[in-house]
Amino acid sequence: MKLFKLLLNGLQSLGKYVMLMGRVFSAPERIRVYLKQYVNEIVKLGVDSVGIVLLISFFIGAVICIQIKLNIESPWMPRFVVGYATREILLLEFSSSIMCLILAGKVGSNIASEIGTMRVTQQIDALEIMGVNSAAYLILPKALALMTIIPVLVIFSITSGIVGAFCTAWIGHVMNVEDFIYGIQYSFQEWYIWVSFIKSVVFAYIIATVSAYFGYTVEGGSIGVGKASTDSVVTSSVLILFSDLILTQLLMA
Repeated sequence: MKLFKLLLNGLQSLGKYVMLMGRVFSAPERIRVYLKQYVNEIVKLGVDSVGIVLLISFFIGAVICIQIKLNIESPWMPRFVVGYATREILLLEFSSSIMCLILAGKVGSNIASEIGTMRVTQQIDALEIMGVNSAAYLILPKALALMTIIPVLVIFSITSGIVGAFCTAWIGHVMNVEDFIYGIQYSFQEWYIWVSFIKSVVFAYIIATVSAYFGYTVEGGSIGVGKASTDSVVTSSVLILFSDLILTQLLMA
């Protein structure tokens, strides 16, 4: 009985989400207003996240380098494999998938709480009374902004991670720098960069629209806003992991 109820609630939520997205991607009334919102959202959601992306990626790159050096060191293993493995991990998983999970917590909760607060304070109702498509006005610029800026953050993350690993190899004397640089360049495939971009665009859409859905449909005052923020992060993270599995199979097959 509980399983049936959960399934029913899930289908209802999916139906509401699809209907909301139909309103979001309808033709905008005033392009200029949407462009201004789009630029503001890029700054608020993306540019303000550059610092945390660079910091986390730098230290994760350093840790990956150390862990690989300590755990796979062998006379039978080429010395450049540390740089090679570090590059592959950053390109294929960390900078696209794991970084988006982190941004789902930072950016997703921000979107859900912002729109949820507007809902409980009846600002969304005021927009509807004025004849504004509130769903498109509030959600579309956020979705497009994230889908634009997150691939850029992925580039920053990859670069920062490689720099962190290089600094560890050089300053920390973990390994020979020449071997590390050779490993970074060894058998590089440009397609992996595009895989990271494609995955990050999909994850950006998930973060923006799912978080906005929970905020837009919030009920129960300030307590409901907090619950919506938490639910948005959890749901976005699960969907990112699920879509990561599918995309990896499709793009790397």
